[in-house]
Amino acid sequence: MGLVMGTFSMQSNKQDRTYRKDKIDDDFELSVVCHRPEGLDKLEAQSNFSKRELQVLYRGFKNECPSGVVNEDTFKQIYAQFFPHGDASSYAHYLFDAFDSAHSGSIKFEDFVMALSILLRGSVREKLTWTFNLYDINRDGYISKEEMTDIVRAIYDMMGKYTYPALKTDTPKQHVDAFFQKMDKNRDGVVTLDEFILSCQEDENIMRSLQLFENVI
Repeated sequence: MGLVMGTFSMQSNKQDRTYRKDKIDDDFELSVVCHRPEGLDKLEAQSNFSKRELQVLYRGFKNECPSGVVNEDTFKQIYAQFFPHGDASSYAHYLFDAFDSAHSGSIKFEDFVMALSILLRGSVREKLTWTFNLYDINRDGYISKEEMTDIVRAIYDMMGKYTYPALKTDTPKQHVDAFFQKMDKNRDGVVTLDEFILSCQEDENIMRSLQLFENVI
């Protein structure tokens, strides 16, 4: 709930009524919210967002998730709205796992903020490390061809059949083969974090894409 700042010298009765209304709203919010975020001062210190930006983010988060946490089904429903012509469920599953850093089965506001902080305001290495962890599905410290194929196929499913030019069924495999040809420097069949970061830094298109959303908020 936002606090309304006013002068003490005007409309004291109105202020009393406003206070009582805010108190009722806060009591109602307490009854439905099962998780409240950490103090904004702490999140401000831990993230790359200002307190004002965090307040805006929290309002949007709470609007979509009144309980204060997001489970995977809700996350998929929200994400599907952005890709009406495709099936975003698989990619949303992988993305949910990446946001759920504690592996608790739900995303809290703190998880949401810290992930956005990296993706929007983090250093190049932080952004690439977060992306590597998204592809490293089993979290063993390596990206296998199977893991990258699963992610790439999920991305193509999400984009849907209306992509142009039309995608062939073997396009994800070709995409992954090309990635591995470039990234698997020692040809051992897996991509390490260092190989991933080095390869991405050598690719101008990838580096440009990392800057696209820096000023979103």
